[in-house]
Amino acid sequence: MIPSPAPSGHPFRVPAHPDLATSRVATPAPQEISLVVKLRLKRFGRLNHPTYRVSVIDAHKRRDGRVIETLGYYLPKAKKPDEQVKLNTERAEYWLSVGAQASETVASLIVKCGGTLPSKKKRVRKKGKPKNKPFVPPRRKAKKKAAAAPAAE
Repeated sequence: MIPSPAPSGHPFRVPAHPDLATSRVATPAPQEISLVVKLRLKRFGRLNHPTYRVSVIDAHKRRDGRVIETLGYYLPKAKKPDEQVKLNTERAEYWLSVGAQASETVASLIVKCGGTLPSKKKRVRKKGKPKNKPFVPPRRKAKKKAAAAPAAE
């Protein structure tokens, strides 16, 4: 059964009782939202003449969405190679050290500008536990012949 809308307009909101209007109910503290931050390109420019900005963007946002920080630009069709890329490598390295992930293109641009990428730590594998031996039922102890001793008398 679908609940009928309350007078406030929200289908699940219960109208407040006039006697309870002054009382406050404790609300839980808002939880911190974890961001997955990426360094990626944001496209600008006219048709057949792309220009890109190297941006720090939340991974859940669209390509040309809201930017946290702009680090530089990339002009792939520039005539001089010196004018193709301008990048603030210090800020890029900072974002990478904090845990941001660079796209392949941005990673190559950082290296091209003289920056360094953090190296992935090699995973140290612990020795595995030895395999268990197959189950062997315990041997039964042979009973001593106590009846043979009185017969000898």
